[in-house]
Amino acid sequence: MSLFLFLVLVALVLGIIGFAAHGLFYLLIIGAVLLLADLAYAAMRFRRGGRKHRLAR
Repeated sequence: MSLFLFLVLVALVLGIIGFAAHGLFYLLIIGAVLLLADLAYAAMRFRRGGRKHRLAR
C-alpha cells in the first residue's frame, strides 16, 4: 500500500512540475501515464481480494 501511495505522490509532483514549467510538458505526460499505471495496478490487486493463505509450520 505504501508503494501505491508513493507512486501516486510522484505522479502528482511530476504533473505539477510539467504543468508549471515551460518546456517540461513531457513530465506532465509521464506523471499522467504513471498515475494511470498505478491505478490499474491497484485495481488488479484489490479485485483479487482476500489475503494470501500461508501454510502453517
